[in-house]
Amino acid sequence: MPAFHRSLAQAFGCARVVFNDVVRARETARKAGEPCSSAGQLSKDLITRAKQSEARSWLGEVSSVVLQQALRDAEAAYRNFFASLKGERKGARVGAPRFKSRKDARQSIRFTANARWAVNKSGRLNLPKIGAVKVKWSRTLPVRPSSVTVVKDAAGRYFASFVIDTDPAADAIRMPATDQSVGIDLGLTHFAVLSDGTKIDSPRFLRREKKLKKAQRELSRKQKGSKNREKARVKVARAHAHVADARREFHHQLSTKLIRENQAIGVEDLAVRGLARTRLAKSVHDAGWAQFVHMLEYKAVRYGRTSVKTGRFEPTSQVCSACGVNDGPKPLHIREWTCAACNTVHDRDHNAAKNVKTAAGLAVAACGAQVRPGSLPAPRDEAGSHGFSTEPRAA
Repeated sequence: MPAFHRSLAQAFGCARVVFNDVVRARETARKAGEPCSSAGQLSKDLITRAKQSEARSWLGEVSSVVLQQALRDAEAAYRNFFASLKGERKGARVGAPRFKSRKDARQSIRFTANARWAVNKSGRLNLPKIGAVKVKWSRTLPVRPSSVTVVKDAAGRYFASFVIDTDPAADAIRMPATDQSVGIDLGLTHFAVLSDGTKIDSPRFLRREKKLKKAQRELSRKQKGSKNREKARVKVARAHAHVADARREFHHQLSTKLIRENQAIGVEDLAVRGLARTRLAKSVHDAGWAQFVHMLEYKAVRYGRTSVKTGRFEPTSQVCSACGVNDGPKPLHIREWTCAACNTVHDRDHNAAKNVKTAAGLAVAACGAQVRPGSLPAPRDEAGSHGFSTEPRAA
C-alpha cells in the first residue's frame, strides 16, 4: 500500500471518530434531558482536549482542519434533521445522524483554504500531513479553489472535488440566449422523446454490463469474512461504478445539449418511488430519471434558463395535442392511437411530449412570451461548500 494511501486512511478514520464522538455526545445529552453543548464547546472537548489525552492522542497526527470539518458536518446534519422535523426543509424527510463505520461505501475528508493545501507546478496535490498526491486531472482549474474534498468510493477509487467561483459572464457566453423551448417525455423504450419529434434511445447501461453479472455470481460463492470475498466485493463495486459513471456521463451530455439549445424546458414530474415498486423497478433505476431532471434544474438556474415541472397527474398520454380532447386512458402496449374527435394519428410518446410542453406553458416561443416559472429547488450543496455562499459556485 502506498504511503499516501495509509495517510488518507488515517485521516478518514480520525474524521470518522470525531463525527461519531459528536453524535454520541448529543445523544447522551438528549437521553439525560440536558441541553446540547455548543459547537465551540464540542470542539474543545472532542478535539483540543482529546488530542491531549492518551486515548485520543493519535488525533494530532492529522490536520486539525479535517477534524473541525468533520465536527461541522455533524452539526449540519443535526440542523437538517431538526429543520426537516419542523417542516422548514424541502424534500424528503431527513433522519437523525447515525454513526459512521469504517466499512461505509464512502469515506471523505475536506480541506478548506486555511489548511494551506496547494497544487504544485508538477500538478500534484499537496495535502497537509499527507504529502504530495499524484492527480489525474479531468480538467484544468480556471481559478484558485476555496476548498478540496478527498473522497474514497466503494470501488477503492480516490477523487478530489474542488469548489470554485464561477463567472456569470463566462456562463452567458457559453450558453447564449435562444428562442427555442421543448417538452420532454421520459420513458423506458426511449429514454426521452422531445416535443419536436426527436427520440433518444435508452442506453440501458445496467442490463448491458455482463461483467457485473459474473462478478455478483462469484461474490455469492465466497465465504463471508474471507479475504477472497472482500476481493470479489471490490470487483462488484467497480462494475457498479462503471455503470454509474457511464449513466452519469450520458445524463450530463444530454442535459447540457438540451440546456444549450432551449431557453425553456418542460418535463413531467414522475412518481419514481411508485414505479420502483413495480416489475419495472430494475429498468426504472437503470434509466435514472431523477438524476437527469436534477441536472436540468441546476443547469437551468446556472445558465439563466427556465425549467418547469408539470404535475404527475396531468393526462399527457390521454389528451390529443391537436384538438385537446381527452380520449381516455390507454394500456402501455398501445404506442399509436387515433383521436376520435379530429382523426389525428398520434405517436404516444411524441404526443405526450407535446402535451408536457403545453402544460408547462411553453407552447409559445420562450423569448418575448410569458413563460410560467416553475418552482426550482436550490442546487444540492457541493462537497466542501460548507461555510461558503453557494450562489455563484459550482464544483
